[in-house]
Amino acid sequence: MSATNANFVRTTILMLIVGTIVLTGIILSSLWLVDRSQSTFAYIIEERDIRRAAADLLQTLVDAETGQRGFVLTQDESFLGVYEKSLAEVRKNLALVTELVKGRPIKEERIPELRRLTESKLEEMIHTVDLTRSERQDEAILLVKSELGRVLMDDIRAILEFFKTQSDANVQRGVDEQLEATRQLKWFTLGGAVAILAVMGGAIAIITQHVRALSSARREVELLNDGLEERVNERTEDLMQANQEIQRFAYIVTHDLRAPLVNVMGFTAELDTSLKALQTYVLADGGTLTEEQIREARLAASEDLPEAIGFIRSSTRKMDGLINAILKISRDGRRPLKPEQIGLKNLVESTSASVHHQISESAGEVHLDIRVSSINTDRFSLEQILGNLFDNAVKYKHPERPLNLTVRAMPEGRNLVRIEVEDNGRGIADEDHERIFELFRRSGQQDKSGEGIGLAHVRSLARNLGGEITVRSKLGSGSTFVLRLPSDLSRIVRS
Repeated sequence: MSATNANFVRTTILMLIVGTIVLTGIILSSLWLVDRSQSTFAYIIEERDIRRAAADLLQTLVDAETGQRGFVLTQDESFLGVYEKSLAEVRKNLALVTELVKGRPIKEERIPELRRLTESKLEEMIHTVDLTRSERQDEAILLVKSELGRVLMDDIRAILEFFKTQSDANVQRGVDEQLEATRQLKWFTLGGAVAILAVMGGAIAIITQHVRALSSARREVELLNDGLEERVNERTEDLMQANQEIQRFAYIVTHDLRAPLVNVMGFTAELDTSLKALQTYVLADGGTLTEEQIREARLAASEDLPEAIGFIRSSTRKMDGLINAILKISRDGRRPLKPEQIGLKNLVESTSASVHHQISESAGEVHLDIRVSSINTDRFSLEQILGNLFDNAVKYKHPERPLNLTVRAMPEGRNLVRIEVEDNGRGIADEDHERIFELFRRSGQQDKSGEGIGLAHVRSLARNLGGEITVRSKLGSGSTFVLRLPSDLSRIVRS
C-alpha cells in the first residue's frame, strides 16, 4: 500500500471513530434525558393525582356536611340523597388519598391523623342524622351548633390543604426540572450536530483530496499505458502461436510410446522362442521326443506364452492410453474457440457443485470470492480448466484434514482477469512446480491413478485462451493455482 493510500485509510478510520464517538454520545445523552423527562413527567402526574384526590375528599366531606345540616334543620328527606351519596364517596376518596401518598414520607405520616379526623367527622354526622330520624331534633341541632364538627372540618381541611400545597410545590419543581432537561437536550443536540458537521467537513475534504490524487495518478497511468494494449494483444498473439506450436510438438512426444513398443518387441521374440518349442512337440508326428523337448513345450504352454501375451496386452493398453491423451490435447488445441460473455460466479458455482459432495463427505468447505461479474472467453475450455483443478484438489487432498477449497477471481490490470484456486492439500515440492505441467509427468507420492496429462492439458487450454497458469505451493501446506486470462477473448481471436 502506498504512503498516500495508507494516510488516507488512517485519516478515514480516525474520522469514523470520532464520528462514532460523537454520535454515540448524542444517542446516550438523548436516551438519558428522555428517561429523565419520563420520570419527571410521571412524578408530576402522581402529584397532580394526589392534589385532585385531596380536593375531591374535601369536597365530598363538605357535600356530606351540607346534606347532614339541611336534613337536621328541615327534616327534609331530599337532603339525605346528597348526604348518603357523599358519605360513600368520602370513604372511597380517603382510600385513594392513602394509596397515592405511599412512598412520600412527609404526606404519609399525616395519613393516620387524617383517617382519625375523617372517621370522627363521619361519626358526628351519622349521629346527628340518627337523632333527627329518632325525632330528637333538638339534640341533633345542639350537637350541630357545638364546636365539634367545625373543629374536625378545620383540622381535616388543614391536612388536605397541606397535601395540596406540597403537591403544587412538587409539580412546579417537576415542571422546572422538565424545562431544564429540555434545555440540556437542546444544547446536547446542537453540540453534537456541530461536531458531526465538523467531522463530515473533514471527511469530505480528505476524500476530495484523495480523489484528486487518484485522478492525477490515473492520468499518469493512462499516459504510460497508451501503447500497452497493443503490446498486450501482440504478446497474446505470440502466446497463442506458441500454444499452436506446442500442439504440433505434442505429436513429437510419441517417444513416450517407445517403452511400450520395446516391451512388445521383446516379448514377441520370447513368444517366437516358445512357439518353436511347441511346434517341435506338436509336429513330431509320432516321432520320439526327448524329455527336455517335452519339458520345454509344456513350460512354453503353461508359463512363457501366457506371460508374453499378458505383457504385450499391457503394453498395448498403455500405448493406447498415451496415444489417446496426445490426441485429446491436440484435438482441443485445434478446436475453434467460441468466445461468449460468461457470468463467472455462476460458472464457478456450477463447476464446484460437481465436487461438492466429495468435499462435504470429509467435512470440507468451498469458499468463493468472485469480484469479477463476467468474462468473455470460451466456456468449454474454462469449464475444463476449472474442472481439472477442482478434481485434482479432491484427488490429492491431505489425508489428515478436511479439504478447504477457495476460489478467488479479481481484475488484474485493464485487460486481464486473475482466477486463483487454493486448497489445503498435500502440496507440491519446489522442484516440481514446473514439472507438473509437462506431459506424462507427475510429482509426489504415486498412490493415485493417472497418466500425467491433466495439468499439461490445463496449461494447453490456458495458453490457447491467450492466458497462462502458474502454481504457488509448499509441500504439506496446500497449493494455489493462478490462472490469468484476457477479459475479452473475442478481440484476440479477431486479431
